[in-house]
Amino acid sequence: MWLLRPPGVYRPQADTWLLAQTLRDAGVPFGARVLDMCTGTGALAIAAAGVGAGHVTAVDISRRATLTTRFNTRVRRLPVRVERRNALTLPAHRQFDVILANPPYVPSPRQELPRSGAARAWDAARDGRALLDPLCARAPGMLADGGMLLIVHSDVCGVEPTVELLRRGGLKAAVVARRTVPFGPVMKRRIALLEERGVIKAGQREEELVVIRGDRRDPPP
Repeated sequence: MWLLRPPGVYRPQADTWLLAQTLRDAGVPFGARVLDMCTGTGALAIAAAGVGAGHVTAVDISRRATLTTRFNTRVRRLPVRVERRNALTLPAHRQFDVILANPPYVPSPRQELPRSGAARAWDAARDGRALLDPLCARAPGMLADGGMLLIVHSDVCGVEPTVELLRRGGLKAAVVARRTVPFGPVMKRRIALLEERGVIKAGQREEELVVIRGDRRDPPP
């Protein structure tokens, strides 16, 4: 997939493509309302439009990312609505049949989230869950009855906490895809930090990416 990707916008890589493949395998209902959270280049919004979604909304907090997504979707003549905002602040009445999320999840030396710069696309505070946890708490309420959430992240920030939070939110949740990949540039730079914290084993140079699916069941008749 050719995509414009200017400096400062997250480059689609293994986690993006694993989530895109899982979306294709999931069988999205034709005409579904899809939300792509933390859209970056818009790669997942484009993938959703390609599997029959009727209405796609792509959201990112970065101005550069939203401008990039607008270009990448409009050059393909795709009817994708692009919004610059924190996706967790969407009004409660806006619900979706499918939510896709590839949020920042890399553990950082800092406790706080970056407020600007390219690091906003991957840094997620000390444990890597500064955005994952609120997303898991908020997303179930954004799903329509029968809706589906697909979220991708690394095992370095914990898999069971994500599954448990989604279940607490009323979703049926489980890992549906896995892929082991070599550390990328950011993780390589933080090997010593992650080993010191016990997040990875000494000598570990790979991480497992997981896609977790959460389903909101239709209410009983």
